[in-house]
Amino acid sequence: MSLPCLRQTDAGVEVFLYIQPRSSHNKVVGLQGEELKVALTAPPVDGAANKACCLFVAKLCSLPRSYVKIISGETSRHKRLLLEDADFLEVTRLVEDFLGG
Repeated sequence: MSLPCLRQTDAGVEVFLYIQPRSSHNKVVGLQGEELKVALTAPPVDGAANKACCLFVAKLCSLPRSYVKIISGETSRHKRLLLEDADFLEVTRLVEDFLGG
């Protein structure tokens, strides 16, 4: 399965996300267009959703929190994250598992 929400770069893996704040649970919802839709319990206030997003993705990919950086979309629901030094095939497998593929 080719995932449009992931892109390999020299620095690691870029993940394109669509964030749904104020959800009842933190979870991967599925694909929305070319983005991975993620529901977060945090509100989009004072960077709470951004912190929750980075923490959730770090746990999802078994990476240290410091390896997950928002590279665009700090004030938007559409975000691009960099997973520094992450293995593209491993991240792809983890996301496919969450998507049921």
